[in-house]
Amino acid sequence: MMKLYWAPRTRSLRALWVLEEAGAPYERVRIDLSAGEQKTPDFRAINPMAKVPALTHGKASVAESGAICAYVAETVPQAGLAPPLGDPARGRYLQWLFFSPGCIEPAFLTKSANVSVDSRMASFGDFDRVFDVLEEAVATGPWLLGERFSAADVMIGLDLHFGIDIFKLVPSRPVFRAYVDRCLARPALQRAKAIEAAAV
Repeated sequence: MMKLYWAPRTRSLRALWVLEEAGAPYERVRIDLSAGEQKTPDFRAINPMAKVPALTHGKASVAESGAICAYVAETVPQAGLAPPLGDPARGRYLQWLFFSPGCIEPAFLTKSANVSVDSRMASFGDFDRVFDVLEEAVATGPWLLGERFSAADVMIGLDLHFGIDIFKLVPSRPVFRAYVDRCLARPALQRAKAIEAAAV
């Protein structure tokens, strides 16, 4: 059985959502960040970065929320959360999984810290380009891969939800609002948010 190490109000919500979408049984282990449980040798053996979420599955250990999303999608293929090898849609699926930590999170950081970066040097270009590209990606919908919901929507959907609704960093363009609302309506995300709320 997969075991998720998590904490509320962190990127763990991505892992909770993808696990709920997958529908496979899993165990939750809450890590008390304020008590420093993430810094113990036992936990750092799972994630040397001393951060949540992290996942174990037998002898496998996985950290980084995007990697957890990919791992769960491939471990539970019957859930249909990732295009299989050889499917042409797999290229875009992988692109959007990596777009979150590679482009969206740095864009959030520079915007919230009011830091100016040279778009020629920054891996993500610039803030406006990131969200213009995302607007094009979700415009045709309903999901990033058209009719097919995937683990990439977990990553991008929560990024847009937090960027628009929580951090107030991203203007709520109509296309974004519709996409985020579709994500928030998914029963698996509602279950994940309820799990998180119960643990706060």
